[in-house]
Amino acid sequence: MNSTALFTFSTYIYILSAAFYTIFLAFRNKVVGTIATAITAAGLGAMTIALGWRWYESYQLGHGHAPLSNLYESLVFFAWCTVLLYLIFEYKYKNKTMGAFVTPFAFLAMAYASLKVDPSIEPLIPALQSNWLHAHVITCFIGYASFAVSCGIAIMYLIKAAKEAGNAPAGGILSVFPSLEVLDEMIYKPITIGFPFLTIGIIAGAVWANEAWGSYWSWDPKETWSLITWFVYAVFLHARVTKGWHGTKTAWLSIIGFAATVFTYFGVNFLLSGLHSYGSQ
Repeated sequence: MNSTALFTFSTYIYILSAAFYTIFLAFRNKVVGTIATAITAAGLGAMTIALGWRWYESYQLGHGHAPLSNLYESLVFFAWCTVLLYLIFEYKYKNKTMGAFVTPFAFLAMAYASLKVDPSIEPLIPALQSNWLHAHVITCFIGYASFAVSCGIAIMYLIKAAKEAGNAPAGGILSVFPSLEVLDEMIYKPITIGFPFLTIGIIAGAVWANEAWGSYWSWDPKETWSLITWFVYAVFLHARVTKGWHGTKTAWLSIIGFAATVFTYFGVNFLLSGLHSYGSQ
């Protein structure tokens, strides 16, 4: 077995995790919920071992770099960050219903990495041979993972708000959702984590770009869409803090922001060409 096999195993763990959270949501059985959390934590543990293993494999091959350099490794790191942040929020709010809406993001990232992306460990191209690589990728992907958690909770909010808007009690499955007030807070909190990390990531990327290409900012498609994503979340925070926006408006902003995040990550790599084209490899 190698690290790639362990990552693939983690993919199966996360689909099982998502399934158990969905079953918990349907039947509201505490034992099922506990199993779902245990499975998710086991997946995180397996991925942590696999990340360290892949780093070791890189040194064994003579490349010697952290597993953060290509599409496969960034997808894996995104899934790892998403699950870690989700488990922190589950512990903080003592509510497992979020799992049915957040863990699928981790599963989809891992499934795509396992089925569609070359997992080979390759030597770094010159543009990536910088310590700024670590700062840029780690901070950006902590931001992306935070936005994924917020998006999953925003979907929960909109489902429950739509039910209550019809003056019908949110019974059945929705009865185990947190209140709209708590969900509103839970949409906001991950963004307060993710936005500073994204900001630091963009700044680190600019410094890295100057080191690699001689310019801090070149309006490369990836840079442009990173800035668009940053502005969406800046609007979210500004509207909430200074304009008092809550509820449905901010839930939609969270979803729009994550859609921009996904396009920044995937759409730019596959639809637009630029200095970041290596990111699709």
